[in-house]
Amino acid sequence: MERRRAILDAAEALLVEQGYEGATLKAVSERGGIPITSVYHYFSDRHQVDAALLQRHIDELDAIIAALLDDPGPLTLREAVDAVVDALLNYFRAHRGCAEVWFAGRSERIDELVQAFDREQGERMRTFLVEHRLLLADTPPLVLQLAFEAGNRLFDVAFRTVPTGDDVTIDEARRFITAYLETYSVRRGAHD
Repeated sequence: MERRRAILDAAEALLVEQGYEGATLKAVSERGGIPITSVYHYFSDRHQVDAALLQRHIDELDAIIAALLDDPGPLTLREAVDAVVDALLNYFRAHRGCAEVWFAGRSERIDELVQAFDREQGERMRTFLVEHRLLLADTPPLVLQLAFEAGNRLFDVAFRTVPTGDDVTIDEARRFITAYLETYSVRRGAHD
């Protein structure tokens, strides 16, 4: 476990310092002071390292969003969207390695992990918004999944444009997601 953690820590450091292209298995081996044969013992290829590293970050993000939504906090749909966007933005800014893998290291396995994250967080957010009477109870789960996926794509644009995430693009993501979810809001449903 310690050697596996050392490999992931070396990969994370390289992602932060040199970006996705610089975090090769050879570079990870050299950075971690671990023979390349040992790296291959734990991970058969670069994509497995990326997936293990991203899973570590997804677990942290899951806990952050769960804690955020356990708080009685947001009173409006916009505040709820802002709270989740801020949590993700702050995390990606504080964990550049995560942002590199999430946005630049797209492989089939990374796509699967991100899509599963979007589905799980979308369902969690839907439950929260319905329970707090911010969304109609019959809002389809797909709506929140799409909101997360659209937000994910806009974050991708923001982080590819500026390494710390372009604030203008992030603000547009907030507007886009909020406007979309407003079409399912309790307030709007009362006026239809």
